[in-house]
Amino acid sequence: MHKTQDTKIEHFPDRSLRRLLQDGEYVRGLVQIIAPDIEAFLDFSRITYEKRSFISKALQERESDVLLSVPFQEDTDATDTNTLLIYILIEHQSTVDKTMGFRLLSYMVQIWESQRREWETEEFPENERRLQSILPILFYTGDRPWTVPVSLTTIMNVPEILERFVPSFDTLFLGVKETEAEALTQSGHPLGWLLRVLQKEHSDETEISGALVDAVSYMASVDEDFAPQIAEALRYFVQLIFHRRSLDERDALVDIIRQHIQDHKELDTMAQTTAEFLIEQGKAEGKAEGRAEGKQDAVLKLLQLRFQNVPETLSREICNIHNLPLLDELLEQAMTVQSLEEIGTHSSLKST
Repeated sequence: MHKTQDTKIEHFPDRSLRRLLQDGEYVRGLVQIIAPDIEAFLDFSRITYEKRSFISKALQERESDVLLSVPFQEDTDATDTNTLLIYILIEHQSTVDKTMGFRLLSYMVQIWESQRREWETEEFPENERRLQSILPILFYTGDRPWTVPVSLTTIMNVPEILERFVPSFDTLFLGVKETEAEALTQSGHPLGWLLRVLQKEHSDETEISGALVDAVSYMASVDEDFAPQIAEALRYFVQLIFHRRSLDERDALVDIIRQHIQDHKELDTMAQTTAEFLIEQGKAEGKAEGRAEGKQDAVLKLLQLRFQNVPETLSREICNIHNLPLLDELLEQAMTVQSLEEIGTHSSLKST
């Protein structure tokens, strides 16, 4: 496979999966895959995203985390509920970390410590001072199989007689690349089909094309209630293609997605995602001329995505524009116009 282009949006694995898992419905899909017995007790309609991270800056390029709170109701007939915290650690690197158990425990202790500090500042009644339960999830996207337990004993030499003094806790684990594809999609949730595409991010073009066809075809058939999640999935697929696939594969892979889209809003989502990538790419190239070429390419890519065929005369006119503010304006127009004729009458083209 050809090398992928070096210019990429910074921290793609971090931003993309973290964005998905801030959506309560995607978190529900994750729990369905790895802990279906727990899902029935959680009210995902009232899930809350907590805007904070417990990872040090030194580790933020290696991993990302998401913290959410969700009502937990053990007895379906009861009116009282407890709050469960779901802590998801997203591990990107392919190097298996034996210290993961210790790190997860340290993050959970930080969460509890922040709760304890709230007791001191917000006048909590004594009988309400309770630490919340945490459901820890390790979401591993690396290529190597995860072969070590997520526990403290992995990095300790503990005599058997002293094992009872070592803190222990269970961790839900999903190794995306090593999980059987059927296990990911057994629940029917769109997340499973998205992860089947992620499994093929480094596979040959035939394999990732097949995974895309299967995933997008399935998503086109799901209930309209999943519309926001489908839009995010399409955004994710476009980002994955631009960041993980070679230049000569991109158009064909994006076209697979476009062919299965009937909703203009979803098509606009794809166009916007493409624009975001190409704008960042242009910025990263550094020189003004490079940025101009990057934005020219972005305009043409968006028009091709939305209208399929761009006349050669229009392509030449766009490529003759080197004024960056005008290209920015044209890029915005390319995402919103309803026809190529509207682009053809744009003032920036008239001035060239």
